[in-house]
Amino acid sequence: MQNHHPVFKSQQSLLPISLFLLSSSLFGQQPAAIPVSNPNRVAILRWYGANTTASFPVGQGPGQAAFDASNIWVANSTSNSVTKLRASDGTSLGEFAARSFPTGIAFDGADIWVADQDTGSVTKLRASDGSAHSSFPVGSSPISVAFDGANIWVVNLGSSNVTKVCASDGRVMGTFPIGASPQGIAFDGMNMWVANQGSNSVTESLASTGAVLGTFPVGSLPQTVVFDGADIWVTNFSSNTVTKLRASDGGVDR
Repeated sequence: MQNHHPVFKSQQSLLPISLFLLSSSLFGQQPAAIPVSNPNRVAILRWYGANTTASFPVGQGPGQAAFDASNIWVANSTSNSVTKLRASDGTSLGEFAARSFPTGIAFDGADIWVADQDTGSVTKLRASDGSAHSSFPVGSSPISVAFDGANIWVVNLGSSNVTKVCASDGRVMGTFPIGASPQGIAFDGMNMWVANQGSNSVTESLASTGAVLGTFPVGSLPQTVVFDGADIWVTNFSSNTVTKLRASDGGVDR
C-alpha cells in the first residue's frame, strides 16, 4: 500500500502553517509536532495493521457462516454449536447449542437456521439471543441452507434433494429432486441454484413451485454457489476453477 501525505488544494492552505512555523522560530520555540496519520492501518473498532489478519476464536470444526446485518454466525460442526460474533470488532456474543454436526447456516431477517447433518433436521434460533425455537425434519444429511424471502431451502446431501420449509412456522412446503450429491445453494431473486457435486452440474429450480428449470454442466466437484445480481458463480473443487453462468438462461458467461 502506498503512503499518502496531506495534499493542500491551494497556497492559502499553507499560509497558517507557514506563519506558525515562522513565529515559533523567531521566538526561539520548537514548533509543535503535527500528528501524521498512518494510512497503513485499518480500523473496525480496534486498530489492526494493514494486510494483517485479525482472527477470532469460535467453536470446533467451523464451517459455513451467515451475516444478520450486525453479527456473524458460524456453524461449529465438531462442537455441535454456533458462535455469534459482533461484526464490528469480532467480540464473541455467545456460543449456542445446535444439534448434531451443524453445517449450513442462513439468516431469514429475524432468525438463524442451522442444518444439522447427523439428525436430518434444521434448527431455528432466535438471532437476538441465540435461543432455540424448534427443530424441523428435512432430508438425509442436510448440508446447506438458503432463504428466498419467505422460505428456507435445505440441501440434503444424502437424499439428493432439497426441502422447502416455511420460515414462519417450519412447515415443510415440499421436497424436490435435483442432481447427485448436492452441496451449495443460492437464490437469484426468483430461482434456486444448487451445485450437484456427484454429477458436475448445477440445477435451477423455480422457487415458487420447486419445478426444475434446467441442469447445466460446470467443472469437477462443484461446491459453492453465489449470485452476483446477474450471474451465478460456481466453485469447482477438483478442477480448481470457477464457472460463471448467466442466471437468465444458464449459459456459460465468457
